[in-house]
Amino acid sequence: MVRLPLTPAEAERGQRLGALLRRARGDRSMLETALEARVSPETLRKIESGRVATPAFPTVAAIADVLGLSLDEVWAEINQRESRVESGSRQSAREWLAS
Repeated sequence: MVRLPLTPAEAERGQRLGALLRRARGDRSMLETALEARVSPETLRKIESGRVATPAFPTVAAIADVLGLSLDEVWAEINQRESRVESGSRQSAREWLAS
């Protein structure tokens, strides 16, 4: 499977997602958080750094749950700048995270 390059908007959204997860994790260790969410520490590291800008929905849901974030909070945070710029059609959180 060939992955298409990310659009600038997708890359920026990935950066916002990573920043949100880092803030929510606070002083908690990456290893502890990853293991509790049942993802590899490397996966969490890549998401937090923005290297994986479009992680799978179940991965985001598991990490958000461990960090006490609702998916609504995650969706609102990562799309806040975009929603100010775009007034056209938007994907739902599940559609974006599944892509």
